[in-house]
Parts: sequence; structure tokens; C-alpha cells
Amino acid sequence: MGKVLVVGGGAAGMIAAIFSARNGQEVHLFEKNEKLGKKIYITGKGRCNLTNACDMEELLDAVVTNKKFLFSSFYGFTNEETMEFFEELGLQMKTERGNRVFPMSDHSSDVIRVLQEELKRLNVKLHLNTKVTWVGEKDGAFSWLKLEDGTTVSGDACIIATGGNSYQTTGSTGDGYRFARDLGHTVTEIRPALVPVETKEAYVRELQGLSLRNVEVSIFDGKKELYREFGEMLFTHYGVSGPLILTASSFIGKKLEQKPLRLLIDLKPALSEEQLDARVLRDFEENKNRQFKNAIGKLFPSKLIPVMIELSGIDPDKKVNEISREERRRFVSIIKGVEITLTKLRGYNEAIITQGGVSVKEINPATMESKKVKGVYFAGEVLDLDAVTGGFNLQIAWSTGNAAGSCVADI
Repeated sequence: MGKVLVVGGGAAGMIAAIFSARNGQEVHLFEKNEKLGKKIYITGKGRCNLTNACDMEELLDAVVTNKKFLFSSFYGFTNEETMEFFEELGLQMKTERGNRVFPMSDHSSDVIRVLQEELKRLNVKLHLNTKVTWVGEKDGAFSWLKLEDGTTVSGDACIIATGGNSYQTTGSTGDGYRFARDLGHTVTEIRPALVPVETKEAYVRELQGLSLRNVEVSIFDGKKELYREFGEMLFTHYGVSGPLILTASSFIGKKLEQKPLRLLIDLKPALSEEQLDARVLRDFEENKNRQFKNAIGKLFPSKLIPVMIELSGIDPDKKVNEISREERRRFVSIIKGVEITLTKLRGYNEAIITQGGVSVKEINPATMESKKVKGVYFAGEVLDLDAVTGGFNLQIAWSTGNAAGSCVADI
């Protein structure tokens, strides 16, 4: 029986501790907060989208960074096995639109509760309000942890599951990156991901709170298309957010650090430009004696109408029957591509996850063990792994945590 020290009481840390303890190890879990799972508590707007019930191909396709590295851990602990694991712990679940899996109760606290109960059942020693400041090695192998109060704890193996740099109020302040560097690991450049984006145009602020469904957004660097997707987005006081934008942020973050990018919103993606022109022409025919500003109410949400009038360049008081063909065609092309300038990502406190982290080139993908220091394992968001929204990032935490916790049994 070995002594395993797990640093970090989030998703990856808790599941790593559970599987390590199930394999007969003496497990100590160190968490600097006053309770476990603080970030799980706020995920999915407090509902916890704990995985995605898609097939394995789709699961891997949802990974943005280092997909191949996850083959082994994803197949070692699949999304189906994750659901079975939680069912066995007594958590009832349901699957919603997009195969997203939530607890039946819609309370993320239930996910944390069943994990805590299992940790207790397995006699995992919890050390809450306990900050680890150093991960020590001796002769190329893990040796001890140093705590903030100066005490040291020795062990046979250590699993670092400290999370990333996002939602810092939950304790994710990048400690694991420092531990990794001190142990000789490379940490790739980190940035906020699955995060809202700031914009340049003043009119965006006028649209604050407006949610657009069934639109298509595309993002360009000059003429090069970086991202295109259909779905839902939201306007805020600083720019744009919502599912489409959060996902886009993971693909455009690096480019956006270098220069502004162009966002185009197709408000009517189901119609071609010709079909939309025919639709607008029909609306104009029905309202030919009305002013332009009073003739387009069927096309847009009311909050969007003043902005669309402004972008069209057409006098709002102009009678519809006085609008030229050229003006109408230009109006149609704007509806098919409302242009907004993206200027920067919002900060870590609004980011769902962190992109970048401990280089996976230096980690064994089957075991999560460091290739540099024997007995040191990494799991979860501290690694250079990330995926789009929909439960995929928590699946990375469960799968890598399982791999580390299961393989540490070989010490």
C-alpha cells in the first residue's frame, strides 16, 4: 500500500483520489479552499453539465487542443463509463439538447455530494483550507509536498490536479503551472478560453441583453475564415457572448492577441440572398406607403430595428415605395452579414476554461505520469487540453483523473 497525495479538490482531483483509493492506496487530498468542487458548483450555470452522451468520434472531435493525447484516457474511461460511475454513486441524470448530461435535480451540488460521500466511504483523508506551495522531488522521483504553514508531507506519488487559471475566485490561480515548471516541465502559453469577446462598435452596447437564435456567425482574419457555426449568441455591454461566441473564442484567441478580427452575423441563414430579397420585397409591397422604420418589424427583434436602420444608411422616415432597388439590395446584404469588429477576449474571471498548460509531450498519455519526474502525475485542466462547450471539458477531467488515479496503483 502506497501513500498518494492529490493536490486539488476539483473534478479531476476528486475522481483521481477515488480511483486511487479504490485500488488500495492511502490517499490524502489537499484543497486550499474551505470545500471541495468549488468550480463544479458554478459550471453549467449551477446545473453542472457533467459530460456529453455522444459517440466516441464526436467526443474526440469536440477537443480543440491535443486530441490525439486523449485517445488512451477517453477510451480508458469513456463518457458512458462516467455516467455509469455516477449512477452507481446514486446520482440520477438526464440528457438534454446536444447530448448534454445534467443531474436530474439540476443542482451541481448533487454531483459534488456523491463524490464527497464516496471519498468518505473510501477513507480518503481530506485536508481543506490547506495550500500546497511546493512539490518536491529527489533523484528524479516525487518525494514530498510543502504546505503554506511550512510543514512537509512525504508520499510515494503525487497527482497534480490544480485546475487552470479561469474563475480565480474558485481557487484556480495557476499553482499547478508553477509546480510543473519547478519540476522541469514546459508550460505552453495560456489564455482564457470559452470566454466572451469585446467589440469596437458603439451600437453593440445598444443591443445589450439581446439574444439571437438560429443565426450563423463567421469570423475572418482578412479574407481567411477562422470559424463558422450556426446557433445562438448574446450581446453584452462590452461585446458578444453566448454559445457560438464562447466556442469561437477557443479557435480565435491566439489571432485576436495579434490583431482585431471581423465577425459577420447572418441573421437569416435559412434563406439565400435572393430568397431574402424576395421576402423583403414582399414586406415592402405590403407596407409601401409606410415609413421604412415602421415597415421592417417582422424581420427583426424590436431592439435590433434601430441598429439595422442605422447600418442600412436608409433614411428611417423615407417611404418604402421610394426606396431604390440598390438600397434594398444593400439592406439585404447587411442582414446576411452584420459586421462587428472583435478586439479582445475577456479575462480569466469570465472564462469557463484555460487554454494552454503543462505540455502533453512530457506526459505519458496512458498513465498521466510525468516523463521527467517519476511518481508525479497530472490530471485535468492543468494540462494543455481543452474542448468546446457541452460537457466535454469535464469529461477530460474525469478521464485524465481516472487514468492518473488508476495507474498510480502501480507504485
